[in-house]
Parts: sequence; C-alpha cells; structure tokens
Amino acid sequence: MPKTEHSHHPAFDRKLALILRYAARVFSEKGFEGASVRDISRASGVSLSGLYYYFESKQKLLYLIQLYAFSNIVRRLEERLAAVTDPVVRVRILVRNHLDYFLHHPAEMKVLSHEADELEGRFRREIAEIKKRYYSLALGIFEDLRSSGAVRRMNPRVAVLSLFGMMNWIYTWYNPKVDPSPEAIADTMAGIFLEGVANGHRPLRVSNGRANRVAHSTRREPEFAVRAAS
Repeated sequence: MPKTEHSHHPAFDRKLALILRYAARVFSEKGFEGASVRDISRASGVSLSGLYYYFESKQKLLYLIQLYAFSNIVRRLEERLAAVTDPVVRVRILVRNHLDYFLHHPAEMKVLSHEADELEGRFRREIAEIKKRYYSLALGIFEDLRSSGAVRRMNPRVAVLSLFGMMNWIYTWYNPKVDPSPEAIADTMAGIFLEGVANGHRPLRVSNGRANRVAHSTRREPEFAVRAAS
C-alpha cells in the first residue's frame, strides 16, 4: 500500500481499499470522464464528504487506483521471484502473477488499460516510474532466459512487450463460466510465449524446476524458414 498521512491506520486502509474498488468499477463502466464522484458515492455507500476525506479530486482517485494496483503486482512478483533462479520458472511466475492479480481485479485492469492517459503532472510521472520498474523486472527475466541459451536471438523489448500485450487484453474475452482457472490460463500463455521464443523451434517444458527441451519430429523446416525466424 502506498504511504499516505493516514496509512498507519488499518481502518483507513480497509475503507480506502473499498472506495478504490468501487471507483474502479464505476470508471470501468462509465469511463473516467463520464464518471462523477457522486456516482462513486452511490456505488460505494460512502458520503461525498467521506470520499473527499480520502482524496481531493477525481484525478487523485485515478492515481490511487493505479498506484495500488501496480505497487501490489510488483511487490508480489518480487516476493515470488526471490528464491527462484531457473529462468523458465521465473517467466512462468511473471505470467501467473500478472494474470492472477488482474483476473481477480478486472475493473482495475480495464481502468489501467484505458485511462492511463488521463493522469497529469506528478501523478502521471509517479505511475510511469512504477510501470518502468515493472517493465525492467520483466526485461531482466527475459534477459536471463536469453543468456541461458534457451531462446533465439530477438529484440528483448519486442518479446517482452508482446508478452504484456497477450496478457493485458485478457479482460476483453475472459469468462470464468467457460474459461479455465487463472492458473491454467497463465500456464497456457507462458507455454505459448516460451515455445514461441524457444531456440531451434523446440518448446520448453519445466520438470522438477528445470527447463527441458522437447524435440519436434525429425522433419527439418525449410532453410529459408529457419533463416527468416532467426
């Protein structure tokens, strides 16, 4: 949780978290410009004066939604990576952490995807710094994977941002009634990414925490296709 003048008080944290959850829902349904503080008051059951005790503007509220979301996902990722060195497992942790958080917070994910440009000044700069930290973590994970020789030569930025692109738009189609669990989807997406970047077109599997290569059939790809993909 970000530090505020009231952050030491547990009751404040719980109530603010409740307000942010309802605010994210309202913003996701009506858009930042279309939503009013009165809409958030009605949705959350918190009076207007009660809302303004926690934030002084709609801009500050959008900032807090993004700050809480990104701070939590980065913190959880760092904790989960702390004792893991295998680069393939670290990629899978990155994907699972991202999807686990956002599939349980779909309104926040939609707001983060669509309303980021609404932030201004200091709020915009601070969120940009957290995003940069998150991207740097993901880039470092991919660089470790590349250093292991497990992936083909490619632009790391393109690879990492492509992975984020695949993960970030899940809110547009995910349906818990028909789709697998977040954990199963994370495993599938990690597999798609890892097999797509695998060196020599050989998919990577994890067995006992170690990356293993699984050979395809002995039929070789046309030479031009190999050159074009490398």
